Amino acid sequence: MLEGARERRVRTGGIELCVAELGDPGRPTVVLVHGYPDSKEVWSEVAVRLADRFHVVLYDVRGHGRSTAPKPLRGGFTLEKLTDDFLAVADAVSPGRPVHLVGHDWGSVQSWEFVTVERTRGRVASFTSMSGPSLDHFGHWIDKRLTRPTPRRVGQLLGQGARSWYVYLLHTPAVPELAWRGPLGKRWPDILRRIEKVPVDDYPTSSLPSDAANGAWLYRDNVRTRLRRPRADAHAHVPVQLVTPLGDMFLSERLYDELERWVPALTRRTLPAKHWIPRTRPDLLSTWITEFIMSVEAGGEPRPRPTGRYSDRFGGQLVLVTGAGSGIGRATAVAFAEAGARVIAVDRDAESAARTAELAGLTGAPEAWAETVDVSAEQEMEKLAAKVHSEYGVLDVLVNNAGTGLSGSFFDTTPDDWRRVLDVNLWGVIHGCRLFGRRMAERGQGGHIVNTASAAAFQPSRALPAYSTSKAAVLMLSECLRAELAGRGIGVTAVCPGLVNTGITSTATFVGVDTAEEKRRRERAARVYRLRNYPPEKVADAILRAVARNEAVVPVTPEARGAYALSRFAPKVLRAVARLQPPV
Repeated sequence: MLEGARERRVRTGGIELCVAELGDPGRPTVVLVHGYPDSKEVWSEVAVRLADRFHVVLYDVRGHGRSTAPKPLRGGFTLEKLTDDFLAVADAVSPGRPVHLVGHDWGSVQSWEFVTVERTRGRVASFTSMSGPSLDHFGHWIDKRLTRPTPRRVGQLLGQGARSWYVYLLHTPAVPELAWRGPLGKRWPDILRRIEKVPVDDYPTSSLPSDAANGAWLYRDNVRTRLRRPRADAHAHVPVQLVTPLGDMFLSERLYDELERWVPALTRRTLPAKHWIPRTRPDLLSTWITEFIMSVEAGGEPRPRPTGRYSDRFGGQLVLVTGAGSGIGRATAVAFAEAGARVIAVDRDAESAARTAELAGLTGAPEAWAETVDVSAEQEMEKLAAKVHSEYGVLDVLVNNAGTGLSGSFFDTTPDDWRRVLDVNLWGVIHGCRLFGRRMAERGQGGHIVNTASAAAFQPSRALPAYSTSKAAVLMLSECLRAELAGRGIGVTAVCPGLVNTGITSTATFVGVDTAEEKRRRERAARVYRLRNYPPEKVADAILRAVARNEAVVPVTPEARGAYALSRFAPKVLRAVARLQPPV
């Protein structure tokens, strides 16, 4: 039983369903429906996160967990009977008021039935679907590819056919039951932890062997019948939020390409995860479910979603950007805001950070905050991390962008100069990765770290020994962290821009010259950057793309890409260029 939950028994069609409730019954009711071969406990981490805002209801599907099984099993798991069960639960826990449905795997498959048949109209307010298509929509998807084949459609059909190998096995007589009650049932927890990276805890429950054996009839009673004769009227009568894990080994994301045909009010979300996201990504799911339900409750339909290029991927995620007061940092914070992320803008200049947070709020961030911190100060960063984790939560994306410029020969660079540039450019990154990355890893739900290096990281220059050294260290740190954190689902990217039109030249230090000459060189560098006129917004777009694709090293600007290629294939050319005296 879920800790703190209230249990009741609901009778329907000759069976008893075990129903658990959390939260205040006076609040909007959210019904969580589990899949195969799970019981309601698959939702435990999501349920406790939702219980502060909603009346949360979970029930064991017939034949699973602590619900009784139909006799005989054959014919006892049809979608029509599952719909009867849902209506009985809804009437018991929320009489007279529609409920918000959330389904995973077969919980989603059956919930599609609930939101497309006429007899449930008015009992459902919204539906969040994950990893479980409507069998009717799936049937039409298959039919279109068989009757109007193209190379792409045939490839999609064959690809999904290969992913559905387990469905064929579940239709074989007796074999699934023997496997689940024997070796497969014993090994299943280890399989989930090894392949799906499901955390080690009290899931799955001891009822797994019988749940899986009984649940095979979900497939046998419904799949072939519906795929052969899909309903033509399977249109959703409620707003739907579709959450698609991009690493799902059982379902192709192409299954949902034509979903707008069936769902007039559709919100799409994607995340880099495998199939069992209720266990591996409960924080993000809870955020998305809450945001979706609250928007439906407020206006009868979801509020307009951000229309940024990556809104499906980053909507609702928590992103922190350092050096966000201007340039690449501000552009990156705004780009994540346009994608619907919640943004924390960090800068040592309070007014600039506040302006960025304001812009983020205006461009699509559901929430945006400004924090004033010097990233080179360890204690300030520790206080920032403590505040972020206690007030905002664990980050989904960290962008260590704050940096400073320093130009001049090695012998003109003093130890204080070295300390200043390394404190900001390297130690600022180390502090961010250590303080925020550790919590990402401990949470066990993945994430991403972006460290802004520079083309100077792989392009030596006699004029930039300290700056290039600091950025090369950031690049190598990123590569090492990427290797260490890969097994925890955390990506690490080093972004290496070339000449970008930002304000870095106005704050750069030129050593070995007097004040007047330093001012002249700053002005000249600023003119060069303005003439180059590569906008920071393009770097921001590269950062979002790199996170979405989990790229390791991302040179930005043509000169950076050229230098990166030379560093790998013709390093002698870069060494020769490095000897040239730069114009001053």
